[in-house]
Formats: sequence, C-alpha cells, structure tokens
Amino acid sequence: MANYIEHPLIKPDSIEARLYQQILAGDVLKNGNTMVVAPTALGKTIVAILVASDRLEKVKHSKVLILSPSKPLAIQHENSFREFLNVPCTSITGATKSEDRVRRWEESQVISATPQTIESDLLNGRYTLDDVSLIVFDECHHGVGSYSYVYLASRYVKESNYNLILGLTASPGSDTNKIKEVCENLYIQNIVVKSEQDKDVKPYLNPVKIDWIKIKMSDELNKIKELVNKSLKTRLKALKNMKVINTISVTKRDILKARARVQNTIARSASPKKECYRAISLLTAVINLQHSLELIETQGVSTFNKYVGRLRKKKTKAAKSLLMDDNFGKAVVLSRQAEKDGLEHPKLNRLVKILKNELSIDGQTTLQSERFTDNQNNKNSKIIVFTQYRDTLEIIHERLEKEGIKSAKFFGQSTKEGQKGLTQKKQKEVIKSFRKGEFDVLISTSVAEEGIDIPAVDLVILYEPVPSEVRMIQRRGRTGRKRTGKVKVLVTEQTRDEGYYWASINKEKRMKSQLIDPDVLKELNETAIQRMDSEKNVKILEREINKTQKPVIYADTREGNSKVIRHLHEMGMDVQVKTMSVGDYQVSDEVAIERKTAKDFVDSILDKRLFKQANDLREEFKKPIIILEGDNFYSGFINPNAIRGTMASIALDFGISIIPTRNSQDTAAMLKRIAIREQKGEKSQISIRTEKKPVNMWEQQLFIIESLPNVGPVNAKRLLEHFGSVSNVINASEEELQKVEGIGKKIAKNIRKVVDSKYLHFKEEIKDKKLV
Repeated sequence: MANYIEHPLIKPDSIEARLYQQILAGDVLKNGNTMVVAPTALGKTIVAILVASDRLEKVKHSKVLILSPSKPLAIQHENSFREFLNVPCTSITGATKSEDRVRRWEESQVISATPQTIESDLLNGRYTLDDVSLIVFDECHHGVGSYSYVYLASRYVKESNYNLILGLTASPGSDTNKIKEVCENLYIQNIVVKSEQDKDVKPYLNPVKIDWIKIKMSDELNKIKELVNKSLKTRLKALKNMKVINTISVTKRDILKARARVQNTIARSASPKKECYRAISLLTAVINLQHSLELIETQGVSTFNKYVGRLRKKKTKAAKSLLMDDNFGKAVVLSRQAEKDGLEHPKLNRLVKILKNELSIDGQTTLQSERFTDNQNNKNSKIIVFTQYRDTLEIIHERLEKEGIKSAKFFGQSTKEGQKGLTQKKQKEVIKSFRKGEFDVLISTSVAEEGIDIPAVDLVILYEPVPSEVRMIQRRGRTGRKRTGKVKVLVTEQTRDEGYYWASINKEKRMKSQLIDPDVLKELNETAIQRMDSEKNVKILEREINKTQKPVIYADTREGNSKVIRHLHEMGMDVQVKTMSVGDYQVSDEVAIERKTAKDFVDSILDKRLFKQANDLREEFKKPIIILEGDNFYSGFINPNAIRGTMASIALDFGISIIPTRNSQDTAAMLKRIAIREQKGEKSQISIRTEKKPVNMWEQQLFIIESLPNVGPVNAKRLLEHFGSVSNVINASEEELQKVEGIGKKIAKNIRKVVDSKYLHFKEEIKDKKLV
C-alpha cells in the first residue's frame, strides 16, 4: 500500500511518498540555491512542490514563482501545483492582459509564468518580487547570455527578503564553462544529480532502450554526393590558394570564422580589393555546398531538390556560380531523376518498416517473444518521429499517408522559406488530437523537444542523430514515462550522422562527470555567496539613490524586447514605457533617440526606412540623436562605402548627431548620461510624441481645434468650416458655438472655460483645490 506525503498545504493522499524526492527537497531547503539534474519522468515537479509547500508554510503571506520557457509548460505547471496544493494557483503569460496579470499576481500564492512576461511586468512596475520566498527556474539550462532567467535571478536576489532558488533540468550541457555560467547567473550554490542507475530511483523509473540503426547510402546517393564533393573541393582549393584557409579539410565553423575575417578586412579598408569580394562569394558557396552534402547524406534527394529550388531564387553571385557549376549541375540532374523514380533515402523505407512493425499494420507483428506483452498495445501505440528539417517532415508525412499510417505534422510558429508556421492554436489542436489517439504518429521538428505538453509516447524515432547531448536527452525523455520506453536512431554509415552520434554520446558522458566534480561544486558555492553579498550591497546603495530624484527616460513599447530597458533599470533609472510615434527613447521635449543595431541599420537602408525615420526625428525634435549599437556594421554584403555614405548623410543632410555604442549595456549607459545632462537633476514634465506633428496647414488647424474638450475630428472640421479660422473658433461665444451641429450647451461651456480660464501650473492647481 502506497504512503502519501502529509503536509498542511498539500492535499491529502495526492503525492506518493518517495524517499529520493523527499531527500532532494530536503537538500534544497538545507543547502540553499540548488540545481536538480534528473531524467525526465523522475518527478522534478514534485520536488518543486515539496519545497514550495515548505516555503509557503514557513514564510507567511509569501509567494512562489515558477518560470518556464514556454506558455504550454507554464500552464502545465499551474495545473500540477493546483492539483496537489490547496493554495491559490494561477498562470501568467503574454496572452494574459496586463491588468489581469496584476490581479492574478495579487490574488495568488503560486504563480506559474513565462520569464519574458514577468520581466516586462517588473520593468513596467506592475508588481515586485519582494514577497517571493521561492523562485523555480524550469529548464534552467536556458539561464545563459541575455535570457530573461538571468535578469530575473539578479532582480530576485536584490528585491526579495526570503531568497531561495531552485533550478530544474534534465540536461545542463557538457561544456564546463556553460554549466558554470548557468550556476553563476542563477546564483546556484549546490548541484544534486540523480540518474537512472541510482538504487533509490530504479523502482520508480521505466528503462529506456536505445537502438542505433545503421543504414547504408544507396549507390545513386553516393554518385550525387561525389559530384557535390567535387564542386566543394574546387572552391576549397581556390580559397587555400588565396590564403583564406590553411587546409581543405575544414568544418562549417572554420568557414564561418574565415568569412568573418574577410568581412572585417573589407570593413577596415576604404577601397577593398576585388579578391576580398571573390573570397566572400566562394565562402558563401562553400557553406551552401556543405549544407547540400548534409542533406544528401542524411535526408535524401527530395529535401536536396527543394533546397536547390530556393538557391535558384537567390540573386547572389555565390548562388549563380554554383548553379552554373558543371559538377553541381550534374548532381542536380541526377537528384531530380532519382526523385522522379522514387529513389528516396534508404532511411525512409526503414522508418516505414519500423512504424508498421510497431503498429502491427499489414499483418506485421513484433518478435514472437514480445507478442503477448507489447503487441496487445501496439494498435494504441503513440510514436514521435523527430527530424531536423521541415522539408523532410513533409516528405515523411506524405509517405506515411500513402502507407496508411495516420500521422500529423508538428513544427514551430515562425515562417521559414515562405512556408507558414503552425499557430499556437493549431499546435494545441494537433497535441489534443494526438492525446486522444486520432493519429498514431507525430512527426516533429525540434520544437517538440521541450516546452510543449506532449503526452508520453511508446517509441521515439530520430530520423538523424543530433550532436547536442541536451537535445538528445530531451528527445529521449519523451518516452518511458508510464512504461518501458524505446528510442530508435537512424544513422547513415560513413556520413556526418556517425560524427553526430559519437559527439552526442561523448558529451553526455562528459556532462555527468563534470556535474559531480567536488572542486566545481565548491567553486560554485563560493561564487554564489560572494555574488549574493554583492547584490545586497547594491540593494542598500539603490535605496540611497532612490532618496534623490532619478532622471526619467521614456521608452517606446517596441523596445520592450531589447535589453536596454533592463540595463537602465539595473542602473537605477526611472524608465517609463509609452507608445511613441517617433524615436525609441525620449529624455526631454527637445531630445529623442533612435537606436539602431548593426543589423537593423543595414536592414533599414535596404528597405528605405532609415531616411524616413531620420526625417521624422528632425521635424519632431530640436536635438535628434541616432545611436549605432555594435561594431559589425560593415560585416554584411553592402559595400562599406554605402554604409559610410549613409552615416554622412544622416549627420550632414539631416543634422542628426550619431553616437556609437558597443552593446545594449553601453547604450543604456549612454542614455543615462544624456538624460542626466538634459534634465540637469530636475524631473521636469516631458511631452511624449504619441502622434507625429501635423505637417500641412489644415492638419495643424484641425490639430489645435481637436485639443479642445470633447471635440473630435468630425466636430473640429465642422467648427472650422462654420467659423472659417482657428481665431474665430476661439473667439466665438457659447451661443455661437451651439449653432454648429454636434456642439451642445455642455461642450460649448467647456470650450469657453478652457479658453477663458487663467493658466495654472499643475502644482498651483492642486494647491488651489486644497484651499477650496
């Protein structure tokens, strides 16, 4: 008979008492900020619930915040906590209206949310983390770089008086530096690792059997591959002769580094040599050829042919020269013929055979020894097939439909190569249908690896290996949740598939050994303690700063996703987010700033937005500024002289000051300095441009009359048509105003009141009201 956890905040007979989960929760409560690394289906969420219940009981009137990288996962956690805890639980995502988010935050003790939404609300001052006694970072390996987890952890340590951080992941990665970065960013002091081999875990964990299936390439694919290889070697030799690369045995990373070096050479030169542009063209062609080889080796002719079709639409010299290449042309001809003849990659036939065997289609059954155990459930089997490319996904789906295997496609929301993504609503419908058993096979790209609430499956098939140990663990975790799981990985022999296979295995081994290194754990603990002490000192300093007037900076809502606003808050600035028609930031009535990253600057030249934006800035503000952020403005394919000419035009023709910054943090520091100089320590009222100033005379006249009380565009037009000028409208009496259609006694009276009343500054007005 099962024993259950007894706790005043946990519903009776709801959580089975598993010793390893209780020990994990105890470790977190005893040792402080902890990362729990454990396989999927081991119950990491239950550990979080146990820790949460203890914190909520001991820290009265506090809250628990659970952060997840996606909306479906946030809602899944909300349901889990609501199922087991008898405290108010809710979820907050970008789909929730801001006023509803505030209400939910105030009314609930457990909040499950997406990190970007919480960051946005904190930056807009909708609530604080003061009373949060526990913050849980699910899939905490995302806590690197500028991801929202990093900012939220820092802000939490500064704001909350009851700091406790819990990170959950099945796969933090094999790179020691990345593991350390995650731990430092999230203030992790301790790492606890549970594996399938632990004795206290084994009774509760279903084993997952991994079967690596090796497949030989067909003769036809080998011929196509050989022709593409010849094209590749020709270009690699040319690059070596030009001393761009040292050897023709190069990886994609080597080529990308070489391209960056050449682009920097072009950027530094006023008149770049023609050889530089030829090198860029050759390097781009090499990247295209390397990708072509990968498609031929691991995906098949149909996917390769679709890629060639997209190359034909490109107008670059690299694409044109490639399509004119004799060897590449022969490869394309062979590939097209192979597709017509139905000669796909051998993986496809093997995949169909595996699926039919699993689903007992066409009389095929499993092995005799398995017939009375697994085969009874085969008709109800749920299977996920992972593939790297949408093109391959389409091909697999078409083939399965022909074979009578019910399947559905599942991929991301973004549009790629003209193909629209799945909306979140459509994704939910597909998962719902899969859960109900309306189809047997879900064919998915990497989008289903994490962050999606997909039901447990019996079999996971990888159409190709992935070189990432994190992604491999995530995919594997989709099976083995309710019963023994199976994973089959299709590997093409003597291709990059084999390289990815070994890379994944070795990285996973390295990850496990590093996580239990005592020296690493000691270093993490010392670093976390030092950083938390530092944050406490910052908190005290900020309190002192808050006693004085802080400069105010208005930011446009479109800047919400940039990290500049985050850095401004960290610098103690008063940032107010508003909808602005011109500029990204405004610090006074005279000064507005347009921020351009290198990519945005180049894109706005190409789509001709830049000069229109510059013109609007000049017309609306006396002191317009453009900040150019980054140092790779010349690394694209636009001639550097075109970039320089544009900068010169902005400065000379438009009279706009240009200020360079290194990154978002440097931009924030510059904005702070501009605000301090412009406001001179006084927090004056700033008129924000929510609309552009009218340009034409009649627009200006309408603009003035529309500013009168209860006068919209229609009534403004009627007033001007009736009285003929702005001055006549202003000088009209109440009786005269009422003769205009739409202007009643009350509106007329209010107009005269505004026109005739003495001007009072808002402070004087408040003073007068108090005297009354």
